[in-house]
Amino acid sequence: MTRTVGLVGWGAIGRVVGQALAEGAVQGAELACIVDNRALGDAPAPQLSFEEALERCDLIVEAAGQGVVREWGERVLLSGTDLLIASTGALTDEDLAKRLLTAGPGRVYFTSGAVGGLDLLQAVGGLAPLSDITLTTTKLPATLEQPWMDEELLARMRNATGPVEVMSGTARDIPVKFPKSTNVAASVALAVGDLDAVRVRVVADPGAQHTRHVIEASGPHGAYRFEVAHLPDPGNPATSQIVPYAVLRSLGAIAGRTGQIL
Repeated sequence: MTRTVGLVGWGAIGRVVGQALAEGAVQGAELACIVDNRALGDAPAPQLSFEEALERCDLIVEAAGQGVVREWGERVLLSGTDLLIASTGALTDEDLAKRLLTAGPGRVYFTSGAVGGLDLLQAVGGLAPLSDITLTTTKLPATLEQPWMDEELLARMRNATGPVEVMSGTARDIPVKFPKSTNVAASVALAVGDLDAVRVRVVADPGAQHTRHVIEASGPHGAYRFEVAHLPDPGNPATSQIVPYAVLRSLGAIAGRTGQIL
């Protein structure tokens, strides 16, 4: 069965995913429509409203930000349409997370985004809870600037000559403060099943040619460390170039493509 895909968002992530789907790059999935709040002149599929997409598609791919997940996520699932979420940071809202995980008949999926090792962390959790989990994310200062920051913090970031810790907290706190830059924190928390167990540091580094994520975890059965360094997307430096390809890999798994590592 071929999955009919509605793609929400035509930005740095959505364009790559949409073009790949339109070219037949994902076996068992076809791009049926695109949803975006801007008029698109170069899209390879019809631009429809969200309501029209729900009628036409059996799988919605969110590539437009946490607000879309909050506003539309539950409605997608209640309509019987499956949902693949890229903006996992929205799941720091525990009430929303519970509703999405229990809503149906549609099924909700999450892409791993810019990090690896989440499958292993989730598997280890089946043995025993992990007791010590940390994530350190390092990015260029300009990609981390937020409207809530005071002048002192902005000056420290802008004038930095080396790494500067911008904020530390848990996976419950950080994605809300950096909605376009720290979905990884929520993804790690989803893998281990506990927002408060994941301690997060956000670091601004003017010399960061790559976006870097370091995940460290330990428990009674072992110790684990995963480190990735990605080139930022040239069109949207707040995200990594790899993210749309993680979405495409997830789409392949949902569509039942053979040879997938699950």
